[in-house]
Amino acid sequence: MNSFNFISPTRLCFGNDSVAMLSELLKGKYSKIMLHYGSERIKKNGLYDEVIAQLNILNVDYIELSGVEPNPKYSLVKKGIDIAKRENVDFVLAIGGGSVIDSAKAIAAGAVYDGELWDAFMGKTSIEDALPLGVILTYPATGSESSMGTVVTNEDGDLKRSIDDDLLRPVFAIMNPELTLSLPYEHTMAGITDIISHILERYFTQTENVDLTDNLSEAAIRTVMRNARILNEDLNDYNARAEIMISGTIAHNGVLGLGREDDWASHRIGHEITGLYGTTHGVTLAIIFPAWMKYVYKENTKRFARFAVEVFNIDRNNKNDEELAKAGIAAFEDFLVEIGMPTRLSEADIPVDQFALMAEKCCGNGYVGSFRKLYREDVEKIYELAK
Repeated sequence: MNSFNFISPTRLCFGNDSVAMLSELLKGKYSKIMLHYGSERIKKNGLYDEVIAQLNILNVDYIELSGVEPNPKYSLVKKGIDIAKRENVDFVLAIGGGSVIDSAKAIAAGAVYDGELWDAFMGKTSIEDALPLGVILTYPATGSESSMGTVVTNEDGDLKRSIDDDLLRPVFAIMNPELTLSLPYEHTMAGITDIISHILERYFTQTENVDLTDNLSEAAIRTVMRNARILNEDLNDYNARAEIMISGTIAHNGVLGLGREDDWASHRIGHEITGLYGTTHGVTLAIIFPAWMKYVYKENTKRFARFAVEVFNIDRNNKNDEELAKAGIAAFEDFLVEIGMPTRLSEADIPVDQFALMAEKCCGNGYVGSFRKLYREDVEKIYELAK
């Protein structure tokens, strides 16, 4: 197990009455709040009115910035930064899913940053401060409600990049599973795929002696899969929605990665698909992860064999590790198909003529991943496997 330094300050307020806690969470702390959200859906389902009622209890000033799209755009972030600076915003409240939260995090960082924030996304500099922010979660998927990361797409160059810093962890996350009952099937399953992928990016490691987090990760994946199957039959099952919501948080707040080296190659490879074509993040992961598995499993066949046995309960039955590894990969791909996710680029109508460009943008002059270092030619081969 590796040494680590872990902080997770986000207060989780969970339950069907959790939105009513907003005024107490904000009371006496902030003078100008930015409400940041995506579509008008929160006005149609009554959430917006509930939030405004809570703010009116406090008699606090607020301004609004809506319009966040899936795969949040840097242009809107820049607009939010300008507003936050001009209006002396001292708190950002994100109402939505991962895209809204990531956009809010970037605004929170940029509001106290001198210079071009995109430099931090490109790794040329780092942030040193950020406004505090809170979350009302409506779409469990990315785990951004308590994570240290933000991912934003810059339309200039179609680049999807991230900043990871503990300064970006929200102060609180309000999590009411009832808010997710209206999510359509395809969004629900794409979110579930994202949650599982966050666990897998940590699970597939070369770090030895990480038994606790191995077991926690396996249990989390089994829990998500079991409840995904319940929602596959009944999208209105509150208990399954609740399990998925809290699993999304645990999958990406850092606990499952304690003491182990993460990978993140599949996310980086998938980001290039989203950057060029705007594909839903969970969809890209459903396509790329099985291809990545097939390409790298021989780097640590024993770990893939464990994945097959502990997650999918595949009987060893005189199988060697390679046979188990292949069976586990096939079982994972079968699960994705079971919940309606595409596992090939062709199934999602994604062009296959830009592999070299995507690999170049993904790796730059280096490589991605740690389970196996992947260079441009490796990434191209993974795209080929995903055709």
